[in-house]
Amino acid sequence: MQEMNNPNLQGGHFSELCVLRRPPVYKTSVGSHKSSSSGISFRPSSFVTYFAITLLCQAEVLLGHPQCLDYGPPFQPPFHLEFCSAYEKFGCCDQDKDNTIAAKYWEIMDYVDPQAYKLCGKYIKDILCQECSPYAAHLYDAENPQTPLRNLPGLCFDYCSEFHHYCRSAITLLTDDKHIQECCERNKTRFCNLLNIQDEDYCFPDVLKNTDLNRNLGSVVADRKGCLQLCLREVANGLRNPVLMLHANDNTHRMFIAEQVGIIWVFLPDGSRLEEPFLDIKSLVLATPWVGDERGFLGMAFHPKYKDNGKFYIYYSYQDKKKVEKIRISELRVSASDINKADAITERNLLEIEEPAANHNGGQILFGLDGYMYLFTGDGGKAGDPFGKFGNAQNKSSLLGKVLRIDVDGRSSDGKPYRIPPDNPFCSDPKALPEVYAYGVRNMWRCSVDRGDPLTHKGRGRIFCGDVGQNKFEEVDIVVKGGNYGWRAKEGFECYDIKLCQNSSLDDILPIFAYGHSVGKSVTGGYVYRGCESPNLNGLYIFGDFMNGRLMALQEDERTNKWKKQDICIGNSVTCAFPGLVSSYSQYIISFAEDEAGELYFMATSYPSAYAPHGSVYKFVDPARRAPPGKCKQKPVPVKTKSKRIPFTPRTKTVLEVLKERLTTTTEPPRTGLNSTDAPQSPRKSVSRKDSTKHKPAKADKKQQTAQLPKGSKAKKEKSPYAPKAATSSPKRKGSHLRRGRKKSPKTRSATKVKTQAKKKKKRRVNLRSTL
Repeated sequence: MQEMNNPNLQGGHFSELCVLRRPPVYKTSVGSHKSSSSGISFRPSSFVTYFAITLLCQAEVLLGHPQCLDYGPPFQPPFHLEFCSAYEKFGCCDQDKDNTIAAKYWEIMDYVDPQAYKLCGKYIKDILCQECSPYAAHLYDAENPQTPLRNLPGLCFDYCSEFHHYCRSAITLLTDDKHIQECCERNKTRFCNLLNIQDEDYCFPDVLKNTDLNRNLGSVVADRKGCLQLCLREVANGLRNPVLMLHANDNTHRMFIAEQVGIIWVFLPDGSRLEEPFLDIKSLVLATPWVGDERGFLGMAFHPKYKDNGKFYIYYSYQDKKKVEKIRISELRVSASDINKADAITERNLLEIEEPAANHNGGQILFGLDGYMYLFTGDGGKAGDPFGKFGNAQNKSSLLGKVLRIDVDGRSSDGKPYRIPPDNPFCSDPKALPEVYAYGVRNMWRCSVDRGDPLTHKGRGRIFCGDVGQNKFEEVDIVVKGGNYGWRAKEGFECYDIKLCQNSSLDDILPIFAYGHSVGKSVTGGYVYRGCESPNLNGLYIFGDFMNGRLMALQEDERTNKWKKQDICIGNSVTCAFPGLVSSYSQYIISFAEDEAGELYFMATSYPSAYAPHGSVYKFVDPARRAPPGKCKQKPVPVKTKSKRIPFTPRTKTVLEVLKERLTTTTEPPRTGLNSTDAPQSPRKSVSRKDSTKHKPAKADKKQQTAQLPKGSKAKKEKSPYAPKAATSSPKRKGSHLRRGRKKSPKTRSATKVKTQAKKKKKRRVNLRSTL
C-alpha cells in the first residue's frame, strides 16, 4: 500500500491509465437463482426500497454464517489454490473455480498499464476472490435464495473508500450495472453505502480479522453449553413406526424402510417411493395399535452377497397355532422377475424362540465383517429378568438376553438350518448353547457395525449397541467375543442385583458410556459416522433416546480410549439457514440408519403406535463444513421399476420457509386485486397443528415458532394480519422513511412529485406495489 502515498498516483483513475478498449462484463457466477438478475441492479427506486425493507426485516433472523454462493457450507479444497490462496485451507472454491477467477483477473489486467496494476491490482484480486470466502453468501446477499444477488461483495466502508479514491474507474471493469457506473463512480459515499452490509462484522476485509468468527471456522458449531449444532433434511414421512432403514449394498443406493406392522417399502435415490411394497407380511406379524408395544416386525439384514444370491433375513414377533408368542428369524429371497419385490413363498425358518412376556423382544440382526450373522435377543421381558435363579441373561443355556452368532450359509449335523462358527466362544462348554457369542444383555435396541476410518480403517468391524436399562441407567456397549455385559447383576456401571453383583466371578464388560434417567429413559443405538458429505462428523458415534427425543454423540479419546459425550442440538434459524434444511423433528426416536454412501439418518414418530402413520426419516447435515464439490458424487446403478413411483412431498417446514413466513407476517402490506387470493393462512394456526407433534430440542426453536405471530394478535383472528388499517399503516411509514433517507436525483424528485400529486387527487390508498 506504499504506492498510495505517491503524489503522482494519488487520485489516479483507470480512465487515465487504461487503454480505450473496454473488457467483457463479469458478473458473479452462481447456481440457480429465482431472480432474473444475476446481481443487484439498483435500477428501479422502488426495488431499492423494497430490498432495504427486506434486509432490515431479515437482520435479526438471518445473521451471517459460513455459506457459499451455491447455498452450501464451505469446504477444504482438495488441491492448492494458486490465485485465491488465502482460502486454500477453508472456503468456497475448488481448483477449477480458482482458475476461473484468475482468468477473469488477468483479462481485466490486460486493460490497465503497469502503473495501475501496481496501484489497484490487489484491490481487484481481493474483490474477485470474495467468491471463495467462507462467508461469500453473506458478502453477496445470497443467504436467502429468494433475494437477488449483489454484483460486488460487501466491503467495509474504510476499505471501500480507499478503493474508490485510488481505483474508482475500476468499477466499470468489475460490473456492467449502469446505475452504479453513472451515480457511483464519482460519488464515494453513495457507492460505499450501496456496497455496505447490515452486519459490519462480516464486511470485507474485517471479516478476516474477527477472531470470534474465525476461531473455530470449519469445525462443528457448538453452543455455549457445548451442544453440537447439526441440521436435518426430511427424506420420508407418513410411515407407521419405521423401525429400520437399510441398503442392500448392491450399488443401486435404494433404501428399504420397514414399518412395525410388517411392511417394507422401497425408496429410490431420487427420494420417490414405489407404490407396491417390497414385502408385506402383516398377516403373520404380531403387532397391536397399543402405544409403546414392543412386538412386531423388528429386524432385517441383507446377505453380504445379496447382489449375487438375493437372500435377506427378517426378525419378527408372531403367535403360533397354540397362541404362544415367539420371535422368528427367517430367510427369504428376492423375486426372480422384479428386484423390487421379495418372494414371500421362499421363506425359510432359521430360528424360533419362545417369548415369556410381551416386552424385551430384542430385534436386531446384522452381518459382521466375518460374514456371520449376529442376532440380539431380549431377556424375555417383565421387569428385573425374573426368570430362574440368575435370570435369562446370565444363563448361557438360554437364547434370551444374548448376542448370538450363526453361519447362515450351511446346515449343522444335528439338522439345524445353520452352522455354528467354529470359533464361537462357548462351543466346548456343555452348559452353554453354542450359538451364544456374548451374554448378560437386557434388551439391546439397535446395533451397528463400524465401517472404520476412511483413510486408516481404524475401528473397522466394531459392533456398537444401545442396551435399554431398567430403572436407573441406559448404556452403550461395544460387543466383545465371549463378553458378559452384567445384566441383571449390573445396570450401567452400578449394581442392580446386589447378590449377583458381589460375585467375584462376574468379570463383566463395562459399557463405554451410560447415562441416568434424568437424561433419558430408553436408549436407541446409532452409528459411527463414516460418510463423505460431513467430514467433521467422522468418528462420532451418534445415537439418541426414544422417550425424550434427545440426540447425543460419543467421541473416543485415542490416548485414553475413553469416550466423551456431547449433546446434539438441532440448529436454530441461523445455523440451519440453508435450502432444504429443517430444525425440528418428531419426538420419539425409533432407530438410526446408514445409507450406501455412509451418510446417517434417524427415524422418529410423533405417536409411537404401530398403526399410526406419523413416522418420518431425517438425514443429518453438518452446516459448518462439507466435502469438496464432486467428491461425494454417487453413480447409482439404474433400477428398472414395474411399480408406480410416488414422489416425496416434505411435511416439515424448512428453516427458510419459516423465516419467509415470519417476514411475510411482520412486513407484508394488504394484498389487492389478483394478489389477494394468494394471502396465506394464519401462521399461528398452522404452526400449532404441526408443532404439536414436533420435538423442539433447543430454546431457539420455541422462539422461532412464536415469532411467526405478530405481537398483540390472536390465533382465532386469522385475517387480523391483513386487516386494512393495521396492515397499511406500518409499511407506509417504513417505506416513506426509507425514501426520505435516500438522496434523489432531480429527475427522480420531479417524477416522485408528479406521482404524489396524482395520488392526492385520486385520494386512493397505497397498494402493495406502490408502497414498496
